[in-house]
Amino acid sequence: MNLIALAVPFFLAALFLELAVDRFQQTGYYRSNDAINSLSAGILSESTGYFTKLVQYAIWGFVLGELALFEWQRSWFDASLQGVLLWVLAAVLWDFCYYWNHRLGHEISILWAAHAVHHQSEEYNLSTALRQTSSSFLFSWIFYVPLFLMGIPADVLITVAAANLIYQFWVHTRFVNRLGVLDRVFVTPSNHRVHHAQNERYIDKNYGGIFVLWDRMFGTFAEESDDEPVIFGVRKPLANWNPFWANFQVYNNLLFDAREARRWRDKIGVWFRRTGWRPADVEAAFPKDVVDLDKFQKYDPQLTATRRRYVMVQFFIVVATSLFIAEAFATRGTQFILVPCLLLWANLYTLGLLNEGRAYASRFELIRLLFIVPVGVYGLDATLIEKTPTVALIVATYILVSALWLRKS
Repeated sequence: MNLIALAVPFFLAALFLELAVDRFQQTGYYRSNDAINSLSAGILSESTGYFTKLVQYAIWGFVLGELALFEWQRSWFDASLQGVLLWVLAAVLWDFCYYWNHRLGHEISILWAAHAVHHQSEEYNLSTALRQTSSSFLFSWIFYVPLFLMGIPADVLITVAAANLIYQFWVHTRFVNRLGVLDRVFVTPSNHRVHHAQNERYIDKNYGGIFVLWDRMFGTFAEESDDEPVIFGVRKPLANWNPFWANFQVYNNLLFDAREARRWRDKIGVWFRRTGWRPADVEAAFPKDVVDLDKFQKYDPQLTATRRRYVMVQFFIVVATSLFIAEAFATRGTQFILVPCLLLWANLYTLGLLNEGRAYASRFELIRLLFIVPVGVYGLDATLIEKTPTVALIVATYILVSALWLRKS
């Protein structure tokens, strides 16, 4: 049973409810460009994950099958008191490993390069929860290997991992204030708002997934203060709406420093030392701007109302495409979804350009509409197009309407 897939409708319902409350109360917690970028990053992460997550599953399967030190029987995890306690134990152990994965993801440069995507949003709402990286498959699996080495059944660990991720969704909100004693034990919206801050007093705090007890135990806890409101985002702003660049930005910065460093130990150290560290010669030649949060301004390029509506409609096409891909992956496998994913990624890329108001954005969107879409759809199922003229008519209508609307925007 895929808990994440089952949770998606509830995620979307909660997101739309929060958006409605935001509009009704005029709190300004949502901006369409920021929310679309967060959801685009999440969709990119999910769609690339169909191809990349196989790596971590293969490694975990090998460890469990060939190297496990103990043999936990799957039948132990039942509805009895003992079984429930074992489920709870597995969830606590997963959260402990998550704490260290999350913490080192902030403290080691190459791990931060993957995790930074989740923190780039300068707003904080439920769409931020769905803003996920596409490159965590490179290293994050390492932190959970001990659990497979212990011999805990794979489906148990996958289930508690999904539950851990689902729990973290609701804490990405500004509509829930402090929760008293719960704030001392669990990760709550107040605790997690601190984690997403770039304020000096809050930065690199509150790493737990479900339990904030780990932070209290290991000295990384900070409480949200009324005296200093949280400023969300990262110290080096993303400053664009391209979900692909969001995933590559920090890697690019590290690559630049490694290339410019003179000593080989510094070229390597750039990747594995603490985040923010730079070789002295690189820092001297290319100093970073001093961060002044008193002058912080959110990235918010302005678009015409017509262009904003166009982007919104195209984003709903993206959502529909991603749901189609999810269903196709479940029923027809990885080999069928490559072409739909290419169509999806092209749409995500051009949406980012359009939301930024780039002068050349319309040209890229026309290339997508007039070339990538028809070629991709035909390549997906040429027989269906030839035998079902209605499909071809729908695609042609979509292209024509979009092109005319784009021209007017």
